[in-house]
Formats: sequence, structure tokens, C-alpha cells
Amino acid sequence: MVKRAEPGDLVSITTRKGKEQGVLLESHEPGVILLKLESGYNIGLKKDDVKKITLKEKAVEKPTPKVKAGKGKPRIDIIMIGGTISSGLDVKTGGVKWLTSPSEFFRFYPGIFELADIKIHNPFMKASENLYPSDWQRVAKVAVKSLNDPNVQGVIITAGTDFLHYLSAALSFFIQDLNKPLVLTYAQRSSDRGSSDAALNLECAARAALSDIAEVMIVGHANSTDDLCYALPGAKTRKMHTSRRDAFKSINAEPIAKITREGVEVLNHHHKRNKHKAKLDAAFDDKVALIKFYPGQDPAVLEWYAKKYKGLIIEASGLGHVLTEGNRNWIPTLRKIIGRGTIVCATPQTLYGRLDPLVYSPGRQVKKLGVIYLEDMLPETALVKLGWVLGHKGWKAEEKMLENVSGELNPKLGGEFV
Repeated sequence: MVKRAEPGDLVSITTRKGKEQGVLLESHEPGVILLKLESGYNIGLKKDDVKKITLKEKAVEKPTPKVKAGKGKPRIDIIMIGGTISSGLDVKTGGVKWLTSPSEFFRFYPGIFELADIKIHNPFMKASENLYPSDWQRVAKVAVKSLNDPNVQGVIITAGTDFLHYLSAALSFFIQDLNKPLVLTYAQRSSDRGSSDAALNLECAARAALSDIAEVMIVGHANSTDDLCYALPGAKTRKMHTSRRDAFKSINAEPIAKITREGVEVLNHHHKRNKHKAKLDAAFDDKVALIKFYPGQDPAVLEWYAKKYKGLIIEASGLGHVLTEGNRNWIPTLRKIIGRGTIVCATPQTLYGRLDPLVYSPGRQVKKLGVIYLEDMLPETALVKLGWVLGHKGWKAEEKMLENVSGELNPKLGGEFV
């Protein structure tokens, strides 16, 4: 009896144009056959073009591996909330499914279980673009509980990449008196692909979580090779590429540490592991907005936002300029909304370097109105910090926004002002 190819089986397909080999996937299009190639990419083949399907190997349902308790190993808590690193390939559909148990996680990332006893917390599963500030607060609450557990050596958060730096900034403010490493990590490429960055990122994150570095850190590939990660400061790091494995870069700051499978090499000043109790301070007012200034922009946008929001972050020019001439002069509108109580801050859209409104007269005019110039702070970090500051009644916005709470401001880099 000839066995018929089914989703999940390895097959060779002969078409009018040639041959393709891969794993047969479920298809919801009647006239299309889906195939996952060895490269990890999926392709669709028209059934009318297919001459022959040859079964190469039947799919074998792998038993769920048993994870033994890591007796004698330090414990790491993993807070899993979504993203590519928290998912695995479904061989039948070609899509991914969430990994929410230690046994599922062990199948894809056994290396981390050699380093530590792992406990997984799963408060929710969301793509990073679907996170709300209330989700940041939930993660912070779970993290503080783990950080204050004497049995836990460090905490890892696995999340999606696109807005990971918003979460890392939020945790940098929401958790005060940090006593242990709090590490965020990710994957740009799924675990079924040969170029996946997931395993190394997770193992390096584990080493960071066991280190002496009591900081909020993003840990991931330092370059395109598969042998080195950086630990980057949570409030000074940003995603800078759509798909590269080393997508995250520290801006106006240096990496905290270099991490390999052999160990952790500290590169920069950091707070050390201590016996404090981590404190949750997750007050947040989401009536804040981020506006990117561009030439010719109508200042009416400021009026619109000021009617709905308490605070605005403006991505201004490199030194901190906006329109100050002509019929779209921003000065009158800024004066009006600031006079009504709207908090307005400026950050550089150049990202690297720092604002200096005193170099040219346009910057002096804007500063005189009461716009708060946030030096070298990243726009996304500024947005999160402003929401956190406004969440505390009685705090003076300008004073607190210019206070270096969690390393979000960096007066010098490499001996020179940045």
C-alpha cells in the first residue's frame, strides 16, 4: 500500500518548472499546495502546475520531552509574553504556535536548561504592537514578585522585537531599587530557520540573568555571527533594523557587557546585585503622545493633540528646532498650549547626539516658551517617562524629566559630550 503524503510530511514535488523539496503544509486555498523549504520560507505551488508528489519521509510526532528539576542549579524565572522567541513551528500549518510550558520550551532551547532551573510565567501572549501601557504594568508586577523571591537568581522576559524598547524603558522606570538582573531578550528569526538567533540570545540572556549586573538589559546578538551577544541598557537602546540579528543598538551609550557561551565580560559601569527589595512604581498616565516634526508641518496638529493629551514629546531637529517663521510658525501655538498647561518636551530625531537650543535663535525662542529639552534622551524612552511622570500627582514635570532616574540621560560618552 502506497502511503499518501499528508501535512507535516517531507515531500518532493515535481512541477512544470522543476523540483522543490520541503515539508507539506495545510493549505486553505483549493488550488494551491503549500511547502516549507529547508531555508524556513514557505512557498505556494499551483496544483495545475504539479506533475508529481513523492513522499520522502512521514512526519513523526515527537514525544514531549520531560524536563527534570534542575537540582543544584540556580533558578531563573522566565516571563513569556509573546514574540518569535516564544513560539515554535507547527509543521502542519507552517505557522507558529506559542510555547507556554517548560517541556515545549526545552524542545527548542535545551541549552538554557543546562544553565539553570527554569520556571515559566505566562501572564498573557501578545505581539509587541498589541501591548498597552497596562500590559507593561502587568509585566512589571510579575517581575517584581520574581525579583523579590529569594530562590530566584534573575529574571528573563521574552517578547516581540518591534516595540521591545518601549517595554524595556517602561520597566526601567516602573521598577525601582532593582536588586537582580532583569533581562529582556528576543528572536528576529524563528527557531525552525537555520539562521535563527533565538538559542544564542536565550543562553546569553540566562548568563546575564545569573550575573552580578542588577540592571534592566536587552540581550541579543552583537553582530551577524553566532558567537557573541551584548547586554544593552534598557533605557538607552532601540531597534535599528527590520530583520538583522543584531537589530538592537545602544544609542548615546555603551553596552553594559559582552556575553558568550563561555561567560560574561563586563564593559561598563553598572549597579550590582544587592539585597534590596525591588519596588513597583508603575503609575502611568497614557494621555501622552509622540509627534515627529517635519518641514512645513501645520501647527494645528499641536492644538489637536493638546485637546486630548496632557503631555507631548516632539521629535525636533538635531539641535531642537521647529518652524519659527511664516504662516505655519509654531511659536504662537506652542505658547498657547503650554500656557493652558500642556507639558511639551523635545528630543532629537537624529537619535545620536544631544539637543542644544542655545546655538541658534530659533532654539532660543522655543526654549523660552517652556519647552523641556531632554538632552540625549531617546524619543520612545521620553514618551514612556513622560507618561510615568504624569502618573504621579504632585511631581514637577520639568524637574523629574531632567532627572536621570534610570540611565536615560547620558552627559558624556567616551570622554566627549554627545
